[in-house]
Amino acid sequence: MLNDVAPTDVVLRDGSTVCVRQVTVEDVDTLREFLISLSSESLYFRFLGICALTRDRVRALVDNPGGTAIAAESGGRVVAFAGFYRDPAHADRAEVAFAVADALQGHGIGTRLLEYLAGLAREQGIRTFDAYVLAGNRRMLDVFRDSGFAMTTVQERGVLQVSLSLSVTPAFEAKAATRSQAAATASMKAFFEPRGVAVIGANRERGRIGSEILHNLVTAGFRGPIVPVHPTASEIEGLRAYPRVADIPDAIDLAVVVVPAPQVQAAVDDCLARGIRAICVISAGFSECDAEGHARERVLLERVREAGCRLIGPNCMGLLNTNPAVRLNATFSPVYPPAGNVAMSTQSGALGLAILDYARRLDIGISSFVSVGNKADVSGNDLIQYWADDPSTGVILLYLESFGNPKRFAEIARRVGRTKPIVAVKAGRSNAGARAAASHTGALATSDAVVDALFRQAGIIRTERLEELFDVAALLSHQPIPRGARVAILTNAGGPGILAADACEANGLELPSLSDATRAELRAFLPGAASVGNPVDMLASAPADHYRRALAAILRDESVDSVVAIFIPPLVTEPDAVAAAIVEGARGEHGKPVLGVFMRAAGAPAALRPVPCYSFPESAALALARVATYGRWRARPAVPPPSLDRFTRGSIRAIVEQVLGRGGGWTTAEEAASLLAAAGIPCAPARVAGTADSAVRAAAALGYPVALKALGPTLLHKTERRAVSLNLSDNAALRAAFDDFSNRFAGEMTSVLVQRMVPAGVEMIVGALQDPLFGPLIACGTGGVLVDLLADSVFRLHPLTETDTVEMIDQLKGARLLRGYRGATPADETALRDVLLRVSELVTAAPEIFELDLNPVMVTAAGACVADARVRIEHPRPQGNYRRVAY
Repeated sequence: MLNDVAPTDVVLRDGSTVCVRQVTVEDVDTLREFLISLSSESLYFRFLGICALTRDRVRALVDNPGGTAIAAESGGRVVAFAGFYRDPAHADRAEVAFAVADALQGHGIGTRLLEYLAGLAREQGIRTFDAYVLAGNRRMLDVFRDSGFAMTTVQERGVLQVSLSLSVTPAFEAKAATRSQAAATASMKAFFEPRGVAVIGANRERGRIGSEILHNLVTAGFRGPIVPVHPTASEIEGLRAYPRVADIPDAIDLAVVVVPAPQVQAAVDDCLARGIRAICVISAGFSECDAEGHARERVLLERVREAGCRLIGPNCMGLLNTNPAVRLNATFSPVYPPAGNVAMSTQSGALGLAILDYARRLDIGISSFVSVGNKADVSGNDLIQYWADDPSTGVILLYLESFGNPKRFAEIARRVGRTKPIVAVKAGRSNAGARAAASHTGALATSDAVVDALFRQAGIIRTERLEELFDVAALLSHQPIPRGARVAILTNAGGPGILAADACEANGLELPSLSDATRAELRAFLPGAASVGNPVDMLASAPADHYRRALAAILRDESVDSVVAIFIPPLVTEPDAVAAAIVEGARGEHGKPVLGVFMRAAGAPAALRPVPCYSFPESAALALARVATYGRWRARPAVPPPSLDRFTRGSIRAIVEQVLGRGGGWTTAEEAASLLAAAGIPCAPARVAGTADSAVRAAAALGYPVALKALGPTLLHKTERRAVSLNLSDNAALRAAFDDFSNRFAGEMTSVLVQRMVPAGVEMIVGALQDPLFGPLIACGTGGVLVDLLADSVFRLHPLTETDTVEMIDQLKGARLLRGYRGATPADETALRDVLLRVSELVTAAPEIFELDLNPVMVTAAGACVADARVRIEHPRPQGNYRRVAY
């Protein structure tokens, strides 16, 4: 049996949740009771006939050395049981079987259990599930067909042998993503589209949070019943009040809890007993405070999960939905924003108040807003999937302080971002929490570097400030995504035009020359002193109509992807007229964004809508650059996983098991070289020697010149210790280097590595690291002795695609060295990208690799070769007793 598998909560297709956990022999009686409760038909299908469910038979299902058994629980009861059992004759195959409570069949539990078991099986090297299914068991066959796994069947005497390949294919990922999104959407509807809302903790005294939430629900015009819950009051805010949730006669989907923290649990228990599906706990005093609060939150979450309910908060400001059919304002904010297509989530309640006010002042329309607080349950992963299906939402904004499941977050964001842009501010960019690590890769993997990698891969637009977040949102919510980075600037003042041009180029945008036809059209009506280059300076005397005609002409130019129109109010021109002219000139089917810059204290005229307006050129340029980068990401075609030859998975697993067999740790030089060889990664030929004589023999076999490296448990960073001697050309030089090492590293050196010198080239580093939060990371950077000094490195989350490897190298300053700096012969970038892809696949085959440093990887015009490798292999760390949510 597999040990240390943490309980996992999964959302079903109806939006309810079940807890999936591993079962042991201690659960035999509970599981037997569950199996006996099944209908005769379900038992017949599960066991392929009539059988006696003796305690020993149930125990055999659980206590199986070659398998893993799991159960799904809801409301404290087992509602499903499943497991796989390894085939003794084939280590990579296992038989799988399921049983689901009759009342819950068709809710998606079987599919979720199959996904969960497949993940566990892959970790144990199992590649195929076999199942034996009666031909009449249509529901079980549908589970297998709908899973997305490649499926084959063989029928004999009314029994189908179903074989499922557990490979994670695009078809499986697509179906799993569709299931996950549908489930998350269903679970969020009770929050954002409730039939009725109860406010527990409302009272008659205005100014208190519960009363303000009730008042906001009323004044916003919520379309369903609003019910205050108060122990003694019979009426609040003109609404009938009830002492308990159980007394409410109306259909209530959402409960907003605003009572002191010690009373929250009792209030929530009443809601759960009433069958309420969505609970928002505004109250503070939980994990954000102290150990007692943390324990209180843990109990609260357990109760909510056991009931299959969902929870926002605690310690939050609530949520709202401006959809005219809903008009929900379950927050204590005095601001109800204008309706629009921007959805936002924030972890900070206090910041949420300012955000809503700022959005209203900027006239950014909000579709829905939620403050998630402590994120005990509902997180950004749920919300992004709900907003992906929400027709009222076109742009998603996130203020993040932490990640719950960053790998899952990246998968969801990458999928949703293909159709709806996601813009995020991630607080905590400093390196104060940078890790201490034995490898160069670990030392370079600062938290912010990893977050940046996650956002780049997922296509998330990252902004550094909240102001910039809204600058980007204003552009995305009203204008199309630019098709490219080519920008034209239209202005009535030369200085701001130059500032805009500088800001555009500094942020990676281009200022193309306008076509001859466009320049001729502009000259036909602009003064002779005007400039018709790019920027186009129409002079301070330009009337409003010149903005209209010039903008229309520039937008017709095929060399232009977007336009920034700048206006500084002179005495003779009315800003409102210019604003109207810009809007008129921007009309058409050109599909190009137009940004306005009105440099005046009064801000943007109302007539400028829907063109976004900025106070300064730099802000407009930065927002446009962010969106243009996103546009390039979205236009990029999906890249299939790479197909690698010379990759021997069996040999890799044998080496890993060998290292784990002695307790794990850093591999020997021979083991590291064997791992690389099995992965098809070129490595300089080398031999380990224990004496000077054996070192000389090794050099003779390899061929001079050679390098000599001292080996020993404490000799990790060899260059810093001067434990490397290069270009040894004969036996005498080799013996002298060996003697030097023996003297200086007496008691530390256990042997030496004799390695054939590799041709000179560009020194790079390729690495891998198991991050406790983000999972496997792959690194690439400028290597050799400068790796720590230059810190020129980039990270990506595993697994890599070919596109990832191209972008990683493009990001490096050292890319100039690879491409022939100052007349040098260009190095083989394709070979370096191949090393990156093979390291990524190596981590897939051996997830026990915790740290890997290939430094330097010598890249020449003829290929890439690893000159030094260090690998640390460890047993997978237990996940502990926390509960993670698989959505």
